Amino acid sequence: MSLTAATRAETTKLFSTSIWWILAIVLFAYVAFTAGALAFVFSMSATGSLPGATSSAPPLPEDMLPATLYSTATAVGYVFPLLVGTLMVTAEFRHKTLTPTFLATPRRGRVLVAKLAVGVVLGALLGVVGVLASVGVSAAILSGFGLDTQLTSSGIWAMLGRMLLASVLWALIGIGVGALVRNQVGAIVGVLVFTQFLEPIGRTAAAFVDGLSEATRFLPGAASDALVGASVYTVAATGAASADALEWWAGGLVLLGYAVVFVVLGHLVSWRRDVS
Repeated sequence: MSLTAATRAETTKLFSTSIWWILAIVLFAYVAFTAGALAFVFSMSATGSLPGATSSAPPLPEDMLPATLYSTATAVGYVFPLLVGTLMVTAEFRHKTLTPTFLATPRRGRVLVAKLAVGVVLGALLGVVGVLASVGVSAAILSGFGLDTQLTSSGIWAMLGRMLLASVLWALIGIGVGALVRNQVGAIVGVLVFTQFLEPIGRTAAAFVDGLSEATRFLPGAASDALVGASVYTVAATGAASADALEWWAGGLVLLGYAVVFVVLGHLVSWRRDVS
């Protein structure tokens, strides 16, 4: 089977199931709710209408509000393309559908490349969903408070493009994780524990421990935030962008490096083993 045919088959596998659009709906709702809540609080504070706050001391400078709120799609929503990418592979191990796939395409590397190609499309699709949720809700609330949405700024549009790139890279990392960790439950639990607990705790601790930020800025979530160029996770806590953050291109390379490492390790360690 050619790479084109293998890619077509992987596309059919993914989009003929319901998991991708269910997670896309959850992603939209989660990001929209989070961005809306933050936009409402920050906008009230920036306009001086939040009880106990003054317009001279908002949690965030007004010119940073749009980028920070729009970045919610990746700052809190990156786990969705990561999970879907992981499920693309682990579901096949769990249901043993890889057996007929490998019989039809004995070159297993070609199958993995086909999954990565579909992962690019999937990551971009989920990225668009997240961006629509965060930008749509945040811009509406900012506009309602009479604040500048900055939607005519080329810098904002460049950031939105980097957000789509980050979503694609997260999907590829998920495929690599799924190829490396065959057990579906183990892979999902590992992803959630690391992304929702271990890394956030480490990045929070870096704000209080001298020198720790030099290491935590190379964590995948921190690299993703650096690639995007804004993050409610880092900015909301300090009122300014982190001085220790990587340049956007360096963050992108680090995130790409994680994808390459996981995919290569998955191919070498697990992908070539027997599947049944």
